Amino acid sequence: MDKVINCFRKRPDAVARLICFPWAGGGSIHYARWGNTMSSIEVYSVRLPGRESRAREPFHQSMQQVVEEVVTVLLPVLREKPFALFGHSFGAMSCFAFAESLKSAHGIEPIHIFLSGASAPYSETRLSAPSRSALSDEEFLQWMSRIGGTPPDLLANPELMKLFLPSLKADLHVIENYRCPQPETPLLSCPVSCFDGTQDVPHDLKAWKDITSGDFTIQMLPGAHFYLKDAVNERVIMDHVTKHLETAEMNYL
Repeated sequence: MDKVINCFRKRPDAVARLICFPWAGGGSIHYARWGNTMSSIEVYSVRLPGRESRAREPFHQSMQQVVEEVVTVLLPVLREKPFALFGHSFGAMSCFAFAESLKSAHGIEPIHIFLSGASAPYSETRLSAPSRSALSDEEFLQWMSRIGGTPPDLLANPELMKLFLPSLKADLHVIENYRCPQPETPLLSCPVSCFDGTQDVPHDLKAWKDITSGDFTIQMLPGAHFYLKDAVNERVIMDHVTKHLETAEMNYL
């Protein structure tokens, strides 16, 4: 499991596990370090192939491959304690696909899903979004500069970008080819919390309501696409997650 899951701090007595999926091109470290400060939550951060210790492995080519790998690794431990999901952008789509697979194939459901920076996969906003994975490297770097979140010194370093761009483009290829019909009835019953940056391009967050019969909330925080990298915003999100999972644990029991 250690190949796919990065857990900085094992917490046998945690009230719940938080399984975090990376944004496009992202690794596992950003979320794994949440486990150092979320004392009541055990954080499992997903590490996809083609990055970090898995740098020599080929990238996943479809959302099905992403989901199948993570389900295979985590299924044996998911019934140990309540679990929740968190994902930003590409990670939000991965969260939903993972939750859908668990529910339909195994009858297992998270106690909460936290989604950030992404329209629902079946929304018109998502389906009409321009493709980015086929852009030239120059066009791609210009787009990355516009959305923010990538250090300028990294964007200006051709050698480092050669290492970073392949994983980002591979993940965007996955998300651009991921299709999911709008649910006719809610797939889940757990609460869903959505977050987004006030300066990011508009996302259809309201469309996520269709996936659950449970509580649904939207919270906007200052910043652009990578608003959650801001320390204040990150603290707001972690506090929100902790509060809801500690409360959910009482209901679970």
